[in-house]
Amino acid sequence: MHTRTLLLTPWYFPIKVLRWQDAVKMKYEETVDVVVEYDDEIRSPSVTWRVPAVLRLRKMAKTGRPRVKFSRRNVYQRDGHRCQYCGEKKPACELSYDHVVPRCAGGRTTWDNIVTACRACNTRKDDQTCDEAGMWPLRAPRRPATLPIAPPLFERDVPREWQGFTAGLAD
Repeated sequence: MHTRTLLLTPWYFPIKVLRWQDAVKMKYEETVDVVVEYDDEIRSPSVTWRVPAVLRLRKMAKTGRPRVKFSRRNVYQRDGHRCQYCGEKKPACELSYDHVVPRCAGGRTTWDNIVTACRACNTRKDDQTCDEAGMWPLRAPRRPATLPIAPPLFERDVPREWQGFTAGLAD
């Protein structure tokens, strides 16, 4: 049986991969529309449903002022997947993040002290301050007010039912 369901925004942009159980709950609560179903069925004494493959939210959840969560992926997104020392754009697998003020000098892992760095620059800077290493970030690190919605990370073998919605996103 298929165990994953793709969740889309109301305007059909992929935002999350759900467990099939959560997808069925959302369908039952009528917060989503089923776009595509798998052939697999789930049964209860009173109902038989096909397992949802792709769901679309009927409306986005309203939140107060969104606060962007600190994560490695969000730091890379804030910095445009660009090393903040040499300026090269790289895929996430070739990036790391660097403490501008090293932890050994009291630097903390926060939005205001972390920048995206390629492995070569991060190794070169090591645990030195910017002045000691002679390396300064291209842009000062800061907490972003917002970030664009990023699609979920997909494996290369996405289910056939998802392919029209994930084209160009599985890198």
